[in-house]
Amino acid sequence: MELFVTVMNAVNDIIWHPVMCVFLMCAAIWFTIRLQGIQVRRFKDMIKCLMEKGDNKKDTGLSAFQAFATTVGGRVGTGNIAGTATAVFMGGPGALFWMWVTAILGASTGIVECILGQAYKTRNLGELTGGPAYYMSNGIKNKKFGKVLAVLFCIAVFIGPGFLLPAMQTQTAATAIKGAFGIPFIVVGIAMVIIVGVVTMGGIKRIGHVAEILAPIMCGVYFLITIVIFILNHDQILPMFGSIFASAFGKDAVFGGIVGSAVAWGIKRGFFSNDAGNGMSPLISATTDTSHPVKQGLVQGLSVYIDTLLVCTCTGFCILLAGTYNVAADGAGAVLLVEKAPGIQYGISFMQEALRVSVGKFGAMFLAVMLFIFIFTTMLSYSYQLESTCKYLWGENKAVITVVRILFLIFCLFGILIDGDTIWPMGDIGVGCMLWVNTFSILLLTPQVIRIIRDYENQKKAGLDPLFDPATVGIKDEANVWGPYVEKKKARGDYKNPDLGYTKK
Repeated sequence: MELFVTVMNAVNDIIWHPVMCVFLMCAAIWFTIRLQGIQVRRFKDMIKCLMEKGDNKKDTGLSAFQAFATTVGGRVGTGNIAGTATAVFMGGPGALFWMWVTAILGASTGIVECILGQAYKTRNLGELTGGPAYYMSNGIKNKKFGKVLAVLFCIAVFIGPGFLLPAMQTQTAATAIKGAFGIPFIVVGIAMVIIVGVVTMGGIKRIGHVAEILAPIMCGVYFLITIVIFILNHDQILPMFGSIFASAFGKDAVFGGIVGSAVAWGIKRGFFSNDAGNGMSPLISATTDTSHPVKQGLVQGLSVYIDTLLVCTCTGFCILLAGTYNVAADGAGAVLLVEKAPGIQYGISFMQEALRVSVGKFGAMFLAVMLFIFIFTTMLSYSYQLESTCKYLWGENKAVITVVRILFLIFCLFGILIDGDTIWPMGDIGVGCMLWVNTFSILLLTPQVIRIIRDYENQKKAGLDPLFDPATVGIKDEANVWGPYVEKKKARGDYKNPDLGYTKK
């Protein structure tokens, strides 16, 4: 087993090499430039599209808000707490600034992948479905190459969010609950499996209904926690912001020597937290009934902002204001540059200590409950990502879906039985492979994305509510999922409107 863990760690280090951070950031900058800053320019549309409802009554799909809540639930988890704290530990307060930069630029990547997930969606077992495997195999010109990429992505989904990451999440939840309340691992694990099972067995609609209730509540409560800590530590607010910006650019006397670590860890933890580019969000967003792919893309861009600019920022502010953090001097943690929380292990413990210092022992208990809810919503997202992948590989096969749901729950329970040192590397390998394969694929599909966005913006300029006809951008809709909107376009006279630039239909 020791050899196996060593090999997995070595493979993980290769996949998560610093080159990946450069690759992801270059992709985000590329999309930002090519799409003319759509993640900022169309911010008002993000809010407007969030509350829209589709008109396709044929399929069981999610509303825009349900898909948004489900992806927020999937994004918001241990990465927002432990990941942010780790970034501060390895890179100092300035890492938080670079996480913000990653969110703003990375939102463009999130928008692009979700536009494609929508544009190439299909119908399976009465539900709208889609995701990276669909746009890889159907959108990339070289069909054989597209199929290879699609299969590689599916394998990565099985390794990461399919089976191993749920086990890691269960273990994290059990650890937090046991530490706060003394409840045994097995009890927490079984409770998690039962609750997740009840929801996931109901399919994507039940997942969406639960997510649209829990996601806003948990983000709102976490924000209120930050407000309380702001009030209790109001005298530290200006020094905190000064430290963040000064250390981000190497101007701080204490943190000036680790500015490289601040940039690297801010980017790494930013992308790890907000999921932009790894293909998880398109798997959910493809289930949405919306009138145009860009609408759902913009909604998912907003979820990147919520994840990093809100939730990760709340974590960072709390530990910086409460002064419950340490900073590594060497980017590895062997030597400390700053030690404000002696004896406290970096990660979730920084946030637990911030709450304990600010509001007492109740804080640690409250965080454990919040973390359990965060992890629960993440598991719901993982479950559907796995189901969607199975639908691509095996088509309309209810038996396969049922078996996979059961296996998913079994692996959730394994989290209390398997050593975390074994689970983490393999799960990270799955997510890392998803990032490489998916981001590379959507870069290849940039011309298609530009055509889809141009169609959306031409309709907006003409004063019309954008409706999508996949044929106008060269996409085949064999399942006719866009049929109702094509009929609306015909009735509205879109194909005779010269301002929209359609060829004769």
